[in-house]
Parts: sequence; structure tokens; C-alpha cells
Amino acid sequence: MTEWQERIVDGRFDGRTVVVTGAASGIGRATASRIAREGGRVIAADVVERPLQELADEVPGVQTVVGDISDEDDVARIVELAGERIDGLANVAGVMDDFSPVHEISDELWDRLFRINVDGTMRLTRAVVPAMLAAGSGAIVNVASESALRGNAAGVAYTASKHAVVGITRNTAFMYGDKGIRVNAVAPGGVATGIQMPESTSEFGLGRLGAFLSAIPPVSTAQMQAATIAFLLSDDGVNINGVIAPTDGGWSVQ
Repeated sequence: MTEWQERIVDGRFDGRTVVVTGAASGIGRATASRIAREGGRVIAADVVERPLQELADEVPGVQTVVGDISDEDDVARIVELAGERIDGLANVAGVMDDFSPVHEISDELWDRLFRINVDGTMRLTRAVVPAMLAAGSGAIVNVASESALRGNAAGVAYTASKHAVVGITRNTAFMYGDKGIRVNAVAPGGVATGIQMPESTSEFGLGRLGAFLSAIPPVSTAQMQAATIAFLLSDDGVNINGVIAPTDGGWSVQ
């Protein structure tokens, strides 16, 4: 198979402001970089400062906010920096579980995953929609997961949280579809990213999931995922709304 190469579309985001969360690494960083290189003004948000600043130093058009997307005050700072016009939002920030099944899951881990993966996605979306309604246009892309499409790709907390992201995506797509706002999600499979994995994993969970995880197609790169996200955020995705796109190399058809 021919090796994939990123191809920048010059000017695709000219004059547009796009908020990207989880922008310090992985899919978020690749998405922020691509949109900025395609002419967009990017508000890049994450909880870690140094990698964000390095991104801003490397790519013109990137402005940074260090903050927690599950915190209302930090969300307000992100939206304030973006300004009155917000054309796009990529909800990329997320955390992984330790593959625990429900009889092992701790309240602490469950609450953390839902606070970031679900509450953060909802709060950023809630914060940007008024500006999109005022403009009569906008595009939102949420990062779900292969775990949002099946029950045998992660632990109960991650699986449930990403199913919730799908619910947010579909409901929001319906609610604002007649207002010029498109909302879609990507569902990555294996991706070479900087997502933080737990120090320990559930022996029970991995014992059950192992055979299924071994069937994952070749791992994609963050840039591959960013290509789809940028497409959905741009006018090229004009007729796509409410879609959960499995960006998983075909894992979902197995």
C-alpha cells in the first residue's frame, strides 16, 4: 500500500476561528496544526502549558489557553479568547481507563472519565453554540472512539463515556441542523498519540479483551485523524451532519 502523505489545502480555513481542545499532543495537536496551516485562527486549549507554547511557536495562527475543559471558568476563558465569532470546535481532549469491568471500576476513575470525556465535551459545545447561532453557521467535531461503537474495545468507564459522546453528537446535530450548525464525530481505532495510559490495568479486563484488541488494524497517525476532522470542520463537509465516522482502518467492520 502506498504510504499516506498529508496534503494541506491552502486557504480552506481563511478568516475562520476554530477552537481545538487536547491540543498539546496527539490528535488535538495535529488538528490544531493542520487548521492553522490551512489559514485558520486556532484557539488551542489543554491542561499543560509548555507543549502548547511550543505549538504556537512552531505554527503561526495558533493562540493558546491553558485550562481544564471541565471547569466552567476555564471554558469561559477559552471562549473569551476566541471572540464573538467561533466557526468551529474540535472536542479532542480525553482520557483513557484501565480496562476495568464494572465489578472493578472505582468511583474515582468513573468520575474522572465522565468529567473530562463527557462533561468537558458538553461544556465546550454549550459555550460555543450561541456564537454559531448568531452567525447562522458553524461546525463541531467530537472525538469518540472505536469504544463508542462496540463493547469490547476498552473498560466500562471509557466505553460508556464515549457512547455518551455519540449521544451528545447526534442530539446536538438534530437540534441545530436547521440553524446552519453541523455536528459530527470521528471514532478512531488504534492511534499513535500521547494519550496518557494508566499505570496499571485490569487483569480481568485485559484477559477478556485481549483476543479482540489483537485484531486492531495497523495503528494510524494523529495526522491521519486530523485530516478527517479538518474535512468535517470545513465547507468540504457541507452535507454531513450527525455522522459518527469510524476512522479506524476498518476495525468496525470486523
